[in-house]
Amino acid sequence: MPPNYRSLFISHGGGPLPLLGDPGHRAMVDCLQRIAGDIPRPAAIVIVSAHWEASLPTITAGAQPGLIYDYYGFPEESYQIQYPCSGDPALAQKIHKLLGDAGIPSALDAERGFDHGLFVPLKIMYPQADIPCVQLSLVNTLDPALHIRIGQALQSLRDDDVLLIGSGFSFHNLPAFFSPRPVGIEKANIAFEEWLLHTCTSSDYSEDERTQLLTDWDEAPGARLCHPREEHLLPLHVCYGVAQAPCSEKFELEILNKKSSMYLW
Repeated sequence: MPPNYRSLFISHGGGPLPLLGDPGHRAMVDCLQRIAGDIPRPAAIVIVSAHWEASLPTITAGAQPGLIYDYYGFPEESYQIQYPCSGDPALAQKIHKLLGDAGIPSALDAERGFDHGLFVPLKIMYPQADIPCVQLSLVNTLDPALHIRIGQALQSLRDDDVLLIGSGFSFHNLPAFFSPRPVGIEKANIAFEEWLLHTCTSSDYSEDERTQLLTDWDEAPGARLCHPREEHLLPLHVCYGVAQAPCSEKFELEILNKKSSMYLW
């Protein structure tokens, strides 16, 4: 019987560029397609996107959410992208209850659509758009311990064959993507990726130790150069909270000439 994977953290690249044939995203597209082909097809997907923050964890509850083109300055075709997957109001209600049972207040939003943290990677992974999806926000305090707790509260979704995907980026310093020689960035990029890989994969840590390392992520080498603001890293914390274990598989790649990684639990 194939393993029932709990969660997947992905580095989702720059805006809609992965869908526009950008060569800097070729490795990312290949990696996502390979992962989708290798893991069992989930019955539903919950996406925690770096591009949605709210005062409480908030859950899309509509039956047919539209798309939010939350990027700017790209070709006109990028605003015509379609991903007509359905929502899952019953799953949204279950997530709301699980969070409440764990003492984490949350909210339902039946009007909000899906942002590009969902539709860009899923159009690559599951292009037929035939798996129901729910999106879950980050909390705008950006507290890493809280995001691990959110993941812990959602552990039982595995029993329903739900895959939780954290859609962020293991490196997210926007000016560094466009600067030809950003000072110290290459060294920081390598150091932080090495730390993150070891933290997520090593069996030498207890889960209490791993939780503490991820909670104190900004003490890691190069952390604040790689993540001046942590919203693109915190989806990983939710993924880890779901699993509470070293990851099953890691994927190392380059996206836009920066070392990046993805993790499957």
